[in-house]
Amino acid sequence: MCYFLKPQGLFCKFNKWGRFIEWTSPQVEDGNETQNKKEATKVQELSETSTNKTRSFGSYRAALSQTCSRFKNRLVSRSDDENERFELRKQSEHDMKRCLTWWDLVWFGFGSVIGAGIFVLTGFSAMLSVFCYTEFAVEIPVAGGSFAYLRIELGDFAAFITAGNILLESIVGTAAVARAWTSYFATLLNRNPNALRIKTDLTSPGFDLLDPIAVVVLVLAVTIASISTRKTSLLNWIASAINTLVILFVIIAGFIHADSSNLTPFLPYGPEGVFRAAAVVYFAYGGFDNIATMAEETKNPSRDIPIGLLGSMSIIMVIYCLMALCLSMMQKYTDIDPNAAYSVAFQSVGMKWGKYLVALGALKGMTTVLLVGALGQARYVTHIARTHMIPPVFALVHPKTGTPIYANLLVAIPSALIAFFSGLDVLASLLSISTLFIFTMMPIALLVRRYYVRETTPRADLLKLIICILIVVASSMGTSAYWGMKVKGSWIGYTITTPFWFLGTFGIVFFVPQQRSPKVWGVPLVPWLPCLSIVTNIFLMGSLGAQAFVRFGVCTLVMLLYYFLLGLHATFDMAHQQIVPRS
Repeated sequence: MCYFLKPQGLFCKFNKWGRFIEWTSPQVEDGNETQNKKEATKVQELSETSTNKTRSFGSYRAALSQTCSRFKNRLVSRSDDENERFELRKQSEHDMKRCLTWWDLVWFGFGSVIGAGIFVLTGFSAMLSVFCYTEFAVEIPVAGGSFAYLRIELGDFAAFITAGNILLESIVGTAAVARAWTSYFATLLNRNPNALRIKTDLTSPGFDLLDPIAVVVLVLAVTIASISTRKTSLLNWIASAINTLVILFVIIAGFIHADSSNLTPFLPYGPEGVFRAAAVVYFAYGGFDNIATMAEETKNPSRDIPIGLLGSMSIIMVIYCLMALCLSMMQKYTDIDPNAAYSVAFQSVGMKWGKYLVALGALKGMTTVLLVGALGQARYVTHIARTHMIPPVFALVHPKTGTPIYANLLVAIPSALIAFFSGLDVLASLLSISTLFIFTMMPIALLVRRYYVRETTPRADLLKLIICILIVVASSMGTSAYWGMKVKGSWIGYTITTPFWFLGTFGIVFFVPQQRSPKVWGVPLVPWLPCLSIVTNIFLMGSLGAQAFVRFGVCTLVMLLYYFLLGLHATFDMAHQQIVPRS
């Protein structure tokens, strides 16, 4: 609470949201005594402030000197289900409103994913990740999504690296979609996709097309998401329904004007081109994890989340395959416009009016991506802030709206800046590698959850599990690296890496007993599906260009710098109760 002294001697009392509560008056005392007390209090407050500042700086210096020991502690520390589900939620002071059903979640999944990627392999890989997400979301229904799951299974440090990539994915992904919105809006106005952007020579290529429209659209989406989750869900449902009708039109009309000769050559850039493209557009499927973050606002998480995740992703994967096929048959691959593919394709087959309908549907689709993304990303940020990895003010939930307004702002402001300057091609590869990294960590965490229970699993079994997982990861990296070497006509590398993948997976099957079974819904064919998800994600990651890894490395270094200077000490202090949790 804050107090302000009025001239009449009354105190105006406010809560931390700035809302007036009441007027209060001090006790009536002797004038001299009151004045003396006021002066003494003032001196004491100044003294305490000075002491606290000195003590705070001294404590920080002491904490920095203990960085190694603190890092060792947090590296092996793991949270638990009860702490993530109940204790950390107190940091938000108010609960989010449970107002969503499986119907809302299906449309959230549809609205957050439909918009870009079209490759079959990408959908297959994403579906494997969906299985892992679903089991975790049912067992641990919290707003933190993958961050909370990894904090429980892989520890604080692994969760932080993932948290950094989640924030990176959220910020860059939102910016990418906002810029794509501008391209389709320009097409709807019968203009060039870049016509509404401002060309400047003051910045380097890739950053020389300023996009104020993207900023406006992004701000509107975040504002709506901050007002009400339920109203955002309704708006998403309406926009997604319209988008569905447009998609049906695209598929039907596309096949009517299809020319099978356009499929020749079928793989113009070979398998390498397919894998590289699939890796770049992987972020198009990344929106499904927003469903998992809505668990705290879902009425029946154990029933609604599996239906929402698996149902929406199954439909989306089929739609993407059909849309990719009809686009490839309508237009030669060399003529496909990367900014507004379907609009230009319909124009090329004589359906000039069709491009306007397609552009309108695309705008609807991108709008829902921004809306649902604003919801999911803010919930990620909220839970990360609950652990004090970032300032805890971002964990606050507004008492009236039931939404994390500050968390929304944390994602929206940098997203708007990036959307204003950066081109979509610059954003895509960085976003994809971040998404693939997160989705690689999830099946690893699932294997740990199934085969390791603290204080129950023998140390020997834990060691065998770690060795088997390392073999699976190393063989997957070897396969990806050998593919990247582009050794034509040689399969020697695969004859080495593939057997090792099977060795690691069989090792888990035969030598590591399963310690835990899911209570409600579980991933089938464990450990096969999680291990298959690992190799697929790592393989796609290796298909990205070197520049993507350089950008990813730079971002990771910045994350580590922040962690060792601030995040590590804040989480350590909170874990050891040196920071008093919010009541």
